[in-house]
Amino acid sequence: MTAYTESLSTKTIQRWALTLSYDGSRFYGWQKQADGLPTVQTVLESALSQIAGETIRTIVAGRTDTGVHATAQVVHFDTSVIRPEQAWVRGVNAYLPEGVAVLFAQQVAPNFHARFDAYGRRYRYLLESSPVRSPILQGRVGWTHLKLDPEKMQQAALLLEGEHDFSSFRAAECQAKSPVKTLYSAKISGTPQFLKLDLHGNAFLHHMVRNIMGALVYVGSGRLSVSGFQDLIEERSRLKAPPTFMPDGLYLTGVDYPPEFGIIRPEMPAWL
Repeated sequence: MTAYTESLSTKTIQRWALTLSYDGSRFYGWQKQADGLPTVQTVLESALSQIAGETIRTIVAGRTDTGVHATAQVVHFDTSVIRPEQAWVRGVNAYLPEGVAVLFAQQVAPNFHARFDAYGRRYRYLLESSPVRSPILQGRVGWTHLKLDPEKMQQAALLLEGEHDFSSFRAAECQAKSPVKTLYSAKISGTPQFLKLDLHGNAFLHHMVRNIMGALVYVGSGRLSVSGFQDLIEERSRLKAPPTFMPDGLYLTGVDYPPEFGIIRPEMPAWL
């Protein structure tokens, strides 16, 4: 037991869950880094500690990489101080830098765990296809100069649904115990100039969504056939897969929890 845990064990502890939104282009990912680079975890824990008057540590539903955004990230933390709900929203937001905000705060059961109780995660990837990349959308959407066929991309995306070994879409540094995950749905929508990829699954491997997006761009541009995409899944090898796509257009849009916890999951923003 750490000294922090020992100090908490002598007091009445509350567990709180927060729903966050952030612009990933402003941070070096979620996780705190030893070299002091600005990360979402670092600035959030600093703001929480200011309001609590004690050191606060957070547990996140899913870590995001540099450049990856979130509209509905979930964290939990424990505290020995009593604060009203708005202190954890407006109060914390007053100490946060631009690019990140607490949307909701709710006191939760002491056994709630932001990561381990999540049974589903939702991601959206926005992709612009145009000869010249829009400077206004840079950092907000992915981009390719290639012309894309959304119908072929959707045919390939449907092959991802169900339980699969996703090793072909797994980063070399991925620390997941198993590459086997379940995708509940995979959908391409939008227009050839502005596409949306929506993925809903029980869990995701490191760079999995970006690697899937990269492969689907190959399909949409004709560099990879739909049957070739199926072969890629079955190969279970990153060595023959297309390159990892840019993080710019990737958004964590929701985390699913059992209803008994009552975790708020906001609707998809209209602008997204």
